[in-house]
Amino acid sequence: MDCVPALDEPLKKVLGPATAKVMAEHLGLHTVGDLLHHYPRRYEERGRLTRLADLPLDEHVTVVAQVADARLHTFASSRAPRGKGQRLEVTITDGSGRLQLVFFGNGVHKPHKELLPGTRAMFAGKVSVFNRRLQLAHPAYELLRDDGDGAVRSAESWAGALIPIYPATARLESWKIAKAVQTVLPSAQEAVDPLPETLRAGRGLLPLPEALTRIHRPRTKADVAEARARLKWDEAFVLQVALARRRHADAQLPAVARRPRPDGLLKAFDARLPFTLTEGQQKVCREIFADLAAEHPMHRLLQGEVGSGKTLVALRAMLAVVDAGGQAALLAPTEVLAQQHHRSITEMMGELASWGLWREPSADGDGQSAGEARPGGTEHATKVVLFTGSMSAAARRQALLDLATGEAGIVIGTHALIEDKVQFHDLGLVVVDEQHRFGVEQRDALRSKGRQPPHLLVMTATPIPRTVAMTVFGDLEVSVLDQLPAGRSPIATHVVPAADKPHFLTRAWERVREEVAQGHQAYVVCPRIGDEEDDAAKGAGKAADAETADRRPPLAVLDVADRLARGPLAGLRVEALHGRMPPDDKDAVMRRFAAGETDVLVATTVIEVGVNVPNATVMVIMDADRFGVSQLHQLRGRVGRGSAPGLCLLVTEMPGASAARQRLDAVAATTDGFELSRIDLEQRREGDVLGQAQSGARSSLRVLAVIDDEEIIAEARQEAAAVVAADPELERLPALRTALRALLDEEREQYLEKG
Repeated sequence: MDCVPALDEPLKKVLGPATAKVMAEHLGLHTVGDLLHHYPRRYEERGRLTRLADLPLDEHVTVVAQVADARLHTFASSRAPRGKGQRLEVTITDGSGRLQLVFFGNGVHKPHKELLPGTRAMFAGKVSVFNRRLQLAHPAYELLRDDGDGAVRSAESWAGALIPIYPATARLESWKIAKAVQTVLPSAQEAVDPLPETLRAGRGLLPLPEALTRIHRPRTKADVAEARARLKWDEAFVLQVALARRRHADAQLPAVARRPRPDGLLKAFDARLPFTLTEGQQKVCREIFADLAAEHPMHRLLQGEVGSGKTLVALRAMLAVVDAGGQAALLAPTEVLAQQHHRSITEMMGELASWGLWREPSADGDGQSAGEARPGGTEHATKVVLFTGSMSAAARRQALLDLATGEAGIVIGTHALIEDKVQFHDLGLVVVDEQHRFGVEQRDALRSKGRQPPHLLVMTATPIPRTVAMTVFGDLEVSVLDQLPAGRSPIATHVVPAADKPHFLTRAWERVREEVAQGHQAYVVCPRIGDEEDDAAKGAGKAADAETADRRPPLAVLDVADRLARGPLAGLRVEALHGRMPPDDKDAVMRRFAAGETDVLVATTVIEVGVNVPNATVMVIMDADRFGVSQLHQLRGRVGRGSAPGLCLLVTEMPGASAARQRLDAVAATTDGFELSRIDLEQRREGDVLGQAQSGARSSLRVLAVIDDEEIIAEARQEAAAVVAADPELERLPALRTALRALLDEEREQYLEKG
């Protein structure tokens, strides 16, 4: 965070090339400052043993425990056929549980001498299972010796009252990181404090050098608490200043105010709606229209439950812009979703969509024939264009012409809209659906097509962790739709433990047959396609935890569809759908399913968003543990869209105590997408809130947690806004400017500017 010479010193010079290389490659630490900001994950108290009762399977852990027993065994093996193979089994305990350590071959000699009963040590390794017992195989360890006065002490690096346990890797154990930190800790005294003195003193926060010293060498728990409180403020405040400066810069940009005509297209559209907007929809529309009427760009996130009516809200915003003489573009992540949006929007608009470009497949099967133009029957109308990568050359030329001349007021498309040759007459609003499916560069490329910066509305049904983080941090103005429109049916969700109770899976297929017998339809979702191109990506659908590492490949659409059609669902009309099918084939499959000509659609997550078939009432998700919480919630939202109640069955082979099953139980327990997004965030962390990483592996947050520290974040936002309003360039706060430069490397700076 601090760019001063001492803290900018490369670790290679301080720690040596070997250690520095491991720290750079495995922990992303390159300088003294990086290492000082690599904070302990937790602390062990001297003389107090760590609990072993709840060790996580397949994770790299560090424990403090006492040797209870050590036994050396000999055995025969291919390498030692005469029974001279050696295995050392050491049992350690902490009073709450026991754990077995195993050493083999030449590696038994040193631990056999050192790990005697009664010895205390720190052990690090990956927790595995052998013969139904937890164990660490060949763990690294560091003895904690008794100094003669009954106090446990270690090497000089643990001279404090508490032993720091650092985020570590298999290549670099916690105690080695601790020793490295002790080497560079004197440099902490040269850290430049980014907090304005009035803010720091007013809130009773420690100076930064003292906070860094206490976080790494605390003498009491109070030291840790005070250091963490200070360092949380650093992270929250510096990041909030970055976001406040971005909001300040946005407010200076010019944009065309877009106000709907009192008797224009929007009013005509509202008059033909067969229902009344929910209170939530009315409130959100007022927020969006107020932004559109401003002369600087709107930058708003619309969060809404699956089926809460986000598309209708976005369409009203687009119609308002068209009323004001501009054009609106809706960017969808897949062709299936773009086509679905086009179909539903033209249906909602009716004769107000003056030229429908939704075409039936032509005789030659290209699916994109020029078709007949359909003039509208009203003076208040606009052309609605579909623009995707699979369009025929003729349809593409016509669409490009309509966009360039302004003939088309609304365009709905995929990444194809971002191409250089796509030009708009007057782009006034960009709507991005499922915003986490697009990179910042893609959104920025579309926004750059306006004469002046267009207004931006991004939508998501269930925020992914980084989106939640950005929301809490106030990077975006936020509108929330938390009401479901009248007529939406409840969705019941159940976990089907296929390995423990195979008859539950049998019953699941019976339920599918029952729904079809009642005239309904079903989805079956699989994590993989199953064609020859898919082999390299077999593990792509696996959940983030390591529990799935050594299991069979994920179930595949093509295999499951064939098995179901010949087995439990024989006699039903079963079809497959996946992302590598030709666009016309995908569209034909979806049309047949929407028309009720298919009973069961076996698909990948291509149906995750936007697909709307009200007659589909049941979804079976195979290998559900291979999907994330947010993805499961999105998939579940494809059923229960009509008057009949929905049913979602999460099929898994994971045992009941696993983290994967806990995820599935959480999804089954609530249909509240905002609650699930918090669960997802707590499990995966917030990712890099200023970069493009979507998980917690690379996070600019080290001690701050967006769920637990919302109050600090809110207060820091107020302080940052006041600082930036008084001094936008931070000319009177050079230390803060330095901290900001360190936080915002080139990639993050571009991300923030484009966001």
